[in-house]
Amino acid sequence: MNKSLLVANIQRALKVNFIPAICLQVIALGIGFSYFYWPASLPVFNFFGHLKAQYGASYAVVSTAFFGGLLPYLYLLSAGQISFKPKSQLVFYCCLWAIMGWLVDTFYGLQITLFGKDTDIATLIKKTAFDQFVFSALLTCPFLTLSYQFKDAQFNFKRFLQTLDRRLLLLYLPTTIVTNWLVWIPAVLLIYLMPPVLQIPLFNLVLCFFVLVLAMLNSDPKVTSAPI
Repeated sequence: MNKSLLVANIQRALKVNFIPAICLQVIALGIGFSYFYWPASLPVFNFFGHLKAQYGASYAVVSTAFFGGLLPYLYLLSAGQISFKPKSQLVFYCCLWAIMGWLVDTFYGLQITLFGKDTDIATLIKKTAFDQFVFSALLTCPFLTLSYQFKDAQFNFKRFLQTLDRRLLLLYLPTTIVTNWLVWIPAVLLIYLMPPVLQIPLFNLVLCFFVLVLAMLNSDPKVTSAPI
């Protein structure tokens, strides 16, 4: 594998995703500041917080399937970017992000067990580092990369196996991880500032915008990015 190809691919991905990433950070910051400094927004936050407190992991599964799966799918469908097996893709998107919702919610609970509920700088740095450099880099990014490879192989297992080569490991996965860091390091830092019952709702909002932005930018097949 040509190392310069990897560097070029990462540079291309960063260039494509940089401005959308900044926009997403502004949106996330706006949501965060509205919680802390705009009292009129509290009923909305309380509504979603009560749902999360009442339904727990079930809320995370359903809401993440909706924001990360159904809404982006509907956008892709309306934009004419669903070119094969639309029903299978609908099931894929919703099931994939339902699984991710459960996984992320479980991980957020683990973060509280490991590091507590405090929002001091040291705790935020520990949670963000463990989130992005362990959980995302070693688990969710590989899982999502393989899942989207399977989808792009039109759910054909034999064709999917043919994509499991050195390019996947040494090119596409590193590119996915780096572009993931570009958006999610600042975002999860803000997420961990929120009360536990509001972390999944904020994650869902950022995720929805992120997946929609990636869908709009996905016209360049050389840029590989998987959202999480």
